Amino acid sequence: MDLKDRYEKLNKAAAPLGLFFGERTRLSNSRLALEASEFARDMGRHQSFHNRVFRAYFTDVRDIGNLEVILELVEDDGLDRNELQAALKERRYASRLEQARQKAYTYSVNAVPTFIINGRHKIVGAQSLEYFREQFRKEAIAEETRS
Repeated sequence: MDLKDRYEKLNKAAAPLGLFFGERTRLSNSRLALEASEFARDMGRHQSFHNRVFRAYFTDVRDIGNLEVILELVEDDGLDRNELQAALKERRYASRLEQARQKAYTYSVNAVPTFIINGRHKIVGAQSLEYFREQFRKEAIAEETRS
C-alpha cells in the first residue's frame, strides 16, 4: 500500500469523527512542541494547546519542530509567546520530558500512542473502543484474581 492509499484509508476512518489528516511527507522533531505543551499545562491550557498542535501537525501539515510555528500556536491559544520563548531558552521543561522518557523506557514504550493500565498492561497504537473495553475487562478480572 502506498502512502496516498494509507492517507485515503485513514481519512475514511477519521471522517465520522470530524477529523482529517493531511498528507505528511516529513516528520517533525516534536521536542519544542512537547516543551511548549508543558508550558501550556502550567498555564492551565494544556488540552486546548495540545489540540491546536495536533491539528497543526496532522491536519495542516505544519512543522511543529519550527520555533515560529510553536510561538504562533501558543499565541493563538491566548498564551504569552515571549514567556514561552524564555522558558524554551532556559530549557525549563527539559527535566519533565526526561522524566517522561525514563518512564516510557521503564515500560518499554517505543510507539505512540501507548496506554499503560494499572502499571502492568500495555495497549499499543490507536485501537477501537471495543478493544479498550475488552482490555479493561481483562485487567479488572486479573485484578480481582490478584486480590
